[in-house]
Amino acid sequence: MEKTKFQIEFDLKSIPPALLWTYISSPSGLKEWFADEVTLNGKRFTFRWDDGAEQTAAIVAQRTESSLRLRWHGDSLRHYFEFKILSGEMTDSTSLLVTDFALSSELDDARDLWISQLENLRITLGC
Repeated sequence: MEKTKFQIEFDLKSIPPALLWTYISSPSGLKEWFADEVTLNGKRFTFRWDDGAEQTAAIVAQRTESSLRLRWHGDSLRHYFEFKILSGEMTDSTSLLVTDFALSSELDDARDLWISQLENLRITLGC
């Protein structure tokens, strides 16, 4: 079955992009909001959750303090998930654009999961 690309933009007010970058690109930052345990070995993240689930994702593209693109182990080369930091210099605002792919039958659940995760990030950042 074909996956559908979707995006969610999440407003993080005036969080400095450099600080946000730490939370989306480092094991210690990702552990604060994305997974219960995160390790990085070379270009491969391993994510573990308290329910016993474990997934690995490879870094496929990275622009420091701007964007991080990862691919889950076993996914097609066309599919990825990406964190992209958007900042409005005139408004002093920062947002995070998440791009992901999901089966059409799972699209609503995938969006809801990201919204929940991003709300965890917002709480962690205090905004």
